[in-house]
Amino acid sequence: MRSPQLVLENLQRHSLDKNYRYERLYRNLYNPDFYLLAYQNIYANKGAMTPGIDGLTLDGYGMERVNQVIESLRNHSYRPNPARRRYIPKQNNPSKKRPLGIPSANDKLVQEIVRMILESIYEPTFSTCSHGFRPKRSCHTALLQIQHNFTAVKWFVEGDIKAYFDTIDHHILIGILRRRIADEALIELLWKFLKAGYLEDWQYNATFSGTPQGSGISPILANIYLNELDMYMEEYKKGFERGEIRGHYNEYARRRSTYQRFVLKCKQNWQTMSAEEKKAALTEQKRLRKEYQQFPGLNPMDDGYRRIQYVRYADDFLVGVIGSKADAEGVKADISRFLSDKLKLTMSAEKTLVTHGHDKARFLGYDVTVNDDNSTRKTSKGQTRIYMNRVKLYLPREKWIGKLLDYGVLKISRGENGGEKWKPLQRDDYMYLAPHEIVMQYNAQIRGIYNYYRLASNVSVLSKFRYVMEYSMYKTLAGKYQITMTKAKLKYTKGGAFSVPYQNKSGEKTVTFYDEGFRRVKFAMGSFVDQTPEYAKLNKPGELFFRYKAGKCELCGIKSKDVTVHQVGTLKVLTGQTEWERVMLKKRRKTLIVCRDCHANIHTPVD
Repeated sequence: MRSPQLVLENLQRHSLDKNYRYERLYRNLYNPDFYLLAYQNIYANKGAMTPGIDGLTLDGYGMERVNQVIESLRNHSYRPNPARRRYIPKQNNPSKKRPLGIPSANDKLVQEIVRMILESIYEPTFSTCSHGFRPKRSCHTALLQIQHNFTAVKWFVEGDIKAYFDTIDHHILIGILRRRIADEALIELLWKFLKAGYLEDWQYNATFSGTPQGSGISPILANIYLNELDMYMEEYKKGFERGEIRGHYNEYARRRSTYQRFVLKCKQNWQTMSAEEKKAALTEQKRLRKEYQQFPGLNPMDDGYRRIQYVRYADDFLVGVIGSKADAEGVKADISRFLSDKLKLTMSAEKTLVTHGHDKARFLGYDVTVNDDNSTRKTSKGQTRIYMNRVKLYLPREKWIGKLLDYGVLKISRGENGGEKWKPLQRDDYMYLAPHEIVMQYNAQIRGIYNYYRLASNVSVLSKFRYVMEYSMYKTLAGKYQITMTKAKLKYTKGGAFSVPYQNKSGEKTVTFYDEGFRRVKFAMGSFVDQTPEYAKLNKPGELFFRYKAGKCELCGIKSKDVTVHQVGTLKVLTGQTEWERVMLKKRRKTLIVCRDCHANIHTPVD
């Protein structure tokens, strides 16, 4: 059989041909190497060792298991298990929870193969305005695109689709897929995944709409569905925009002309002017320049000029409109109508807002606004208003304060005059941790919020966040040792740095409390806007793939055609009391390629 990488490359080669229809895709599910590549892609995921309703995990991956799945796919008896439903806190609102479906281990493998196939077909065709769940793209790339493209917009339309993942219409989704895929066997498999249902409190629930959050194919299916909105916005942009350039603003032109005439007059008479007259002339020049620069150079209310910009991340999107408020309201209504009529989706009334450009629109947790700063800076072109009409990103105050409250490290009370009084609190849930682990936990939470909001112009405000976390840490350590906070602070402070020593297998180490500052960064972490992903490299066979293909037991050393992968969730669970644990710890790997006998011995209880 052909290598999976070669198959995926061939699929990509035809993706940009809109008239090309893919056939015989289902047969790739008979290729054992596809399952190994799928396992390589997902084995390190956080939930890889979480069992589904059948109790199985990815531990024990081997050809016997793969052949059983392939045989059920060949005779079309394969039925995905219902997902095991659990609820996790929402990222932006921990008090609310969202459902997460946990598929069975074998279903994860099949879904990963289908995901790779669909991504190879559709990813190159997706809009450059789409950033959610895509290779080399992120929240940061979406925000940077807004900064780059939304210059001088007058209105924001904040878009949010109500319960998007739960309301995707299955028939419309399959209809979209059938435009490119002429393989009914694969379509039938996708139907099975969509209709698999879920178990909650051991009660089966059927799924009549939506894609299960937590499944491997959910993100790519969600993007295929909303790509219809992206294409609609591309066509809408062509019909909406008009005018080549804005008309000039008469008041600006008149006052600038006055300034230029005065400057010319000064140049002509400069040699004959006294020192006092020169000083007065320069003061007047400065006043006249400042006066005309208070006005826009081009008419912001020009009815003959309209522009629109659009960016989407998953089910959240932001539209920037250069035009009147009526134009922005019309854009909102047209998008709502398209979603309702064509995709059977509903816009969230409370979250879909029309906001003035100089106010703050909320997108992906950032406040987005258009700068109205008239201040100038000297450039090669003279004194220029380089900040005017530029998009700025801000970290909202309630976001970082909300994090402190969620962590339980801050108490806010009111003083006698009504002002806020802040008090850092100890974390009782960290008391059982070793001192260095406490510092690591605080560092991880500080770095987490900084890494996400590093694009914000006011990211330095996180120094206050760090201050509260620092004194919460001191109080936590003081509570652990039952000493005063001052003594806890002095216990590990050396040379002005708070550093806790600890021992690990490599010897003595130290962990220092975060003190790297909060500098604004102007690029995304690891990816950039409009960077073309190299799809073939994303699914390139890696170390695990070739270790398995070598067919050598990494415990006893024998060669076998029937090796199995033994996997653990994390190295922390290993004690080193058995040979296989010592080997994993030495290799620093969560997986071992073992023969059937060694795998049986691993799972045999030790007396």
